[in-house]
Amino acid sequence: MGKSTAADLLRQHGLPVVDSDVIARQLVEPGRPALAEIERLFGNEIIGGDGHLRRHALAQLVFLNAAARRKLEEILHPRIRAAWETQLQAWRAQGCSMAIVVIPLLFETEAAAQFDATICVACSATTQRQRLRARGWTDQQIDQRIAAQLPAENKMLLADYVVWTEGPLDLHETQLNRIFQRFP
Repeated sequence: MGKSTAADLLRQHGLPVVDSDVIARQLVEPGRPALAEIERLFGNEIIGGDGHLRRHALAQLVFLNAAARRKLEEILHPRIRAAWETQLQAWRAQGCSMAIVVIPLLFETEAAAQFDATICVACSATTQRQRLRARGWTDQQIDQRIAAQLPAENKMLLADYVVWTEGPLDLHETQLNRIFQRFP
């Protein structure tokens, strides 16, 4: 959809950004408690010989089984939320008046109420699929992940603002700038 690009543009404008996808990757690094818990739940075949999570193997398990996905979310989502909340508290303590938290499952995790404003970064389904294919995802993987989320149309209706990412990068940036001009 363009979340990472939006986050990069906001960082370039000096805004502090914390990304829940980055937090999630950190939580499952070798030696971390979340990885050990995931291994206990899903078995050691999801851990590579180097001790790292075999993301593809785990994704195959959880995107085919909603109950397994919920169990994984029960392990990760509270930890992810605690991490971004801790970061926000630290920025507040430093006197930061505005910060960005990138949360792909913002509405699904009921986190939207924690924020003064929400922005949905979106594009057409065709563009979304093209972007995900460019990352090497198969159509089946794309379908599974899209099915596990609230439809983009619903997210756009729930958000306070929408940034449409179909056009060139400067248009994406212009939309973000218009939004942030509304805040002191």
